[in-house]
Amino acid sequence: MRKRKYKKYNQGIFTPKNKDKFIGTKAFYRSGLELKFMCFCDNNPNVLKWGSENVIIPYFLPTDKKMHRYYVDNFVIIKEGSQISKYLIEIKPLKQTRPPKESKRRNPQHLLYEKAMYAKNQAKWAAARSFCKKHKLKFLILTENDLKP
Repeated sequence: MRKRKYKKYNQGIFTPKNKDKFIGTKAFYRSGLELKFMCFCDNNPNVLKWGSENVIIPYFLPTDKKMHRYYVDNFVIIKEGSQISKYLIEIKPLKQTRPPKESKRRNPQHLLYEKAMYAKNQAKWAAARSFCKKHKLKFLILTENDLKP
């Protein structure tokens, strides 16, 4: 695990211990939540295979009326009892999964940015749900509440 220096967020490259389970060449984590999930995938015997940002989904962003590419945080194959399930996993702080709240005290530019990011996330997730339905996968958004020890 290598960390980048002088960054506001916990970011770096995760080095899996169980390399046979990892799909891809490098696992970049962009938050402490993503690092926690990667450790879970690497150490959990029920996780058969996993990858980081190896599934790319095209999506249309209504705010700029252009197509973009969504790199889903993780692809995971998990043994659940006698079944094998395949998931696309997005990891976000809970706050980013909910519409931003307006307040008189809030900086209007920051609120505008949060609204734009919320709209972007909604467009990404709609495309991911459609992709998953078409490819018989499950799409999950995990937050800090889901990744508690």
